[in-house]
Amino acid sequence: MPRCRSRLAALVIALAVLTTGEPAKAQSATPATPPPKFLRIGTGAANGTYFIIGGLIANAVSAPPGSRTCEAGGSCGVPNLIAAAQSTAGSATNLRALHSGNMESALAQGDLVYFAFNGIENFRNTPPHRELRVIADLYPETVHIVVRQDSPIKTIRDLLRRTVALGESGSGSAATARMILAAHGIGKGLFQSKLMRPSQAADDLAAGRLDAFFLVGGYPMPIIDDLARRVPVRLLNLDVAAADQLAARYPFFTPTDIPARTYKSQPATHTVQLPVQWVISADANEAMVYGLTRALWHPTTRKLFLQGHPQGRRILLDQAMRSVTSPLHPGAERFYRENGLLPQGPLVYSGR
Repeated sequence: MPRCRSRLAALVIALAVLTTGEPAKAQSATPATPPPKFLRIGTGAANGTYFIIGGLIANAVSAPPGSRTCEAGGSCGVPNLIAAAQSTAGSATNLRALHSGNMESALAQGDLVYFAFNGIENFRNTPPHRELRVIADLYPETVHIVVRQDSPIKTIRDLLRRTVALGESGSGSAATARMILAAHGIGKGLFQSKLMRPSQAADDLAAGRLDAFFLVGGYPMPIIDDLARRVPVRLLNLDVAAADQLAARYPFFTPTDIPARTYKSQPATHTVQLPVQWVISADANEAMVYGLTRALWHPTTRKLFLQGHPQGRRILLDQAMRSVTSPLHPGAERFYRENGLLPQGPLVYSGR
């Protein structure tokens, strides 16, 4: 009889191991840590500002399994989240990847976010990307139009029938450049357009193969500084009326000036700026996006921005909705409401 009992006990233990993968006594052990979640942030060229800022954000919002808590001096990001910046061709590519589900989040120019959400301009041949949701405006980017110092080109109107580099294919710069040229009466077919990386455009301008190139980014831009050491250059002013027309038609444009001597002896230059926005899909988990937004604006993240890139000093909580023209994600909206940064009642967007 004792031998039967021992065999019975052994059988019970064996069954427990077969059905649970571990001895029955382990059933009361602490549950395993859930698997990590992954978040890609589409950015831009690997040597560009988008990629660097995206990497800083990824660092701030990540809190891998086993990392120390924020209170213990560890990460203040979203628990069990691993985020990574992914190099891409730029804003338009990012938004299409987000729309198709090939990217979880992205950085993009505010104008292209607006166009994609409404299915107009650059996105008029695709259904509106109604799933796009904004987490925050990050920092403003400024339009630069660069020519050689010895060029006969004095105004944007002088770019008529000239060879002009607009930006990389799939970039926000190229889309913005076309809008600015059109506002000055230079539409498609009235100039020779080139699509190329900014570094190639700078080389071609120095070699005399280009008449001008557009560059959209926060000043001062290293590419222009480097080019100016090789060959004297100038920036073209936007016509005041054209800049005002752009701002009136598109709520994401704001007339501004690039201060004098930002680039060597360059005088103050009239232009427009527009925001870089961090966007995500509407179906992203609300609690996770709330955590992303909280981590983005945590004081420790501010230190990362200040130390990581010159544009980091322009990423400010009180400017997080300066030019939001497409819907906020509910998780981000909850964070801003809790912190008194949104008015009471439903939000009204200037988008269509």
